[in-house]
Amino acid sequence: MAKLSNRFWFQLHGWFSLPIWLIFCFVCITGTIAVFSHELTWLTNPASRATNPNHLPAKPVAELVAAVEQAYPTADVGTVMVFEPYLVHAVLFTDHDKPFAIAYVNQYTGEIQQINQGITFIGFMRSLHGWLLFPWPGSYSVGYYLVSAMALVMLGALVTGLVIYKNFWRSFTQPKIRFNQGKKTILTDLHRLAGVWSIWFLMLMSATGLWYLVQAVMWHADIDIEPHAPLVAAEQLPATQTQPPVSFADAMQIAKQRFPDFQPSYLMLPEHNRGMYSLMGGGDHIFYDQYSYNLSINPWTGDIAHEKSPQSMSALQTVMHIADPLHYGTLGGIWTKAIWFLFGLILSGMSITGFMIWGSRTVKAARESRRSEALQEAHDGAQ
Repeated sequence: MAKLSNRFWFQLHGWFSLPIWLIFCFVCITGTIAVFSHELTWLTNPASRATNPNHLPAKPVAELVAAVEQAYPTADVGTVMVFEPYLVHAVLFTDHDKPFAIAYVNQYTGEIQQINQGITFIGFMRSLHGWLLFPWPGSYSVGYYLVSAMALVMLGALVTGLVIYKNFWRSFTQPKIRFNQGKKTILTDLHRLAGVWSIWFLMLMSATGLWYLVQAVMWHADIDIEPHAPLVAAEQLPATQTQPPVSFADAMQIAKQRFPDFQPSYLMLPEHNRGMYSLMGGGDHIFYDQYSYNLSINPWTGDIAHEKSPQSMSALQTVMHIADPLHYGTLGGIWTKAIWFLFGLILSGMSITGFMIWGSRTVKAARESRRSEALQEAHDGAQ
């Protein structure tokens, strides 16, 4: 009975991993690359580097927006994205000859180092890993569902793998790789050893992946985890004044006064006369992402119409804002990114070795089946 049970769990482990092996492996590899997408951008694109040989202080974001507007007088700046100190700020704008453009502005010198009118490497890798570049017809994406559903596959493979591998904890104190017993034995030992040492990582990826699946369902059902940015009331609009009295620099100052540890990351300017400054950023909370602070500031009055912070979040909002740092390893900077990158490689290798083990077993079983059929035919012919 025990033998039958072990066989059942082994087959179940294989079915969790193998039918969509190619997609799972691709998601693992792209996620591993996405962890270091910012560093790879710095490495491959000199225009993205925020060089600062004179050790100048970073300029206010409003000055960088003004530099873009001065260089392109007819431009309509909509968003500013702030990354790590070694990367330039990205100022997104449209112009009469540029339907969509990103100005790479050095925050230390104020120089516009590049105008990018295509997708960035960071955006490409996050999109490729997050939803396989599938379209978003409305509030859902088949690719996003497909990728987040990999969490179920990963969790199932983890549970069944631990059931199959008896006394798996011994691999922590007595790791074993048998190099002198053939290719199949080496692959099996590597697969098991990597799986045991990656238990924490598999659990973390499964948990955050399950959250992304829940989030996808909520988006699809039009269930808002966070409220939409409010609009300026029509009665607050002046009859004669066309330009809001509260500038972008004023809005940034208001945000800093409200949250002294506010570190801007995604800043949206009003799109029309009833729009507000929507300022998002991080803070001193290690487990929260760079969008954990959110303020909507009225450009006509300077009032904070809506605000959000880690202290005021609901339970779902908290999970939403801690999922990304845990999934991509950004919570501790370059060091945790390196750990996540390493275990991402291990997880990708596990999917490959698992497929190779399954392939060798399948080929062997097919050969034995053909051999037994040939022997049976020979036996029947002799009779």
